[in-house]
Amino acid sequence: MNNTKSLTKFFIVTFLWSWAWWVTLILMYKNIIPVSEQIAKNLTLPVAVLGAFGPLAGALWTIGSESGKKGIAAYLRNFLDLRLGWKAYLFPVIILGSTTCIAWLLPELFGYERLHILLPSIWIFIPYLLAMIFLGGGQEEFGWRGYALPRLESSLGVWKANFLLGTIWAVWHLPLWFIPGTSQTYMNFGGFMLLTIGYSFLFSWFRKLSGYRPIFGLYSHGMANALIPMMPVLNMQANVPQPRFWIWVSLTFAAGILITLFTNRRHPEKE
Repeated sequence: MNNTKSLTKFFIVTFLWSWAWWVTLILMYKNIIPVSEQIAKNLTLPVAVLGAFGPLAGALWTIGSESGKKGIAAYLRNFLDLRLGWKAYLFPVIILGSTTCIAWLLPELFGYERLHILLPSIWIFIPYLLAMIFLGGGQEEFGWRGYALPRLESSLGVWKANFLLGTIWAVWHLPLWFIPGTSQTYMNFGGFMLLTIGYSFLFSWFRKLSGYRPIFGLYSHGMANALIPMMPVLNMQANVPQPRFWIWVSLTFAAGILITLFTNRRHPEKE
């Protein structure tokens, strides 16, 4: 029961933090909060980033309310352990890189033009990866995999926990579909949910490879996001076919399910 109460508190604070920032931005674009469109555009990126710290806020609030400052300090110290092992560093690159690369290149066989790299140079990939780890999505993992996943898997097992977390993760992003300029406005929400569920299963496996060290989540999520401008899978235009997107989300979902089936058959989880 305590686990359920803690998770409920975590999800409530996470959504309140993130949606407060993102809905404020929506209200600016709707001119319900009267600002110029240019001001709204200038605020889009910083406000979107601030909102993405919701899972960290949820974890800190929940841990602080239950264990105080010592609990928060212990929780944050866990993220300083970088001894993930070579498998946990390499397999996210191989698997996430493969699904993204296939989705990027495969449509060319059917006559689609290649979407060109969005980064100015491949040489800035490493600094871009670091930005993605700490500000471009990786920071979400302080909460999703650093706090929620261990508790969900302990209560529900791998399958139910990751289907649930992947679904909640997708719904948490929902306000971004109403903010002009975000990548979500070019995505189908159902397809995006396939992606987050697939990622949830993959990240669960990466967590095991890392020896259950929570920093793996920041690295894996940051890597996933950093690969996209290297091998674009989304055509950032309205009302155009998105074959790469659908291949990408389908491959990610399939990879997550198949790897979980295979690894659970060999090493079944105790539920």
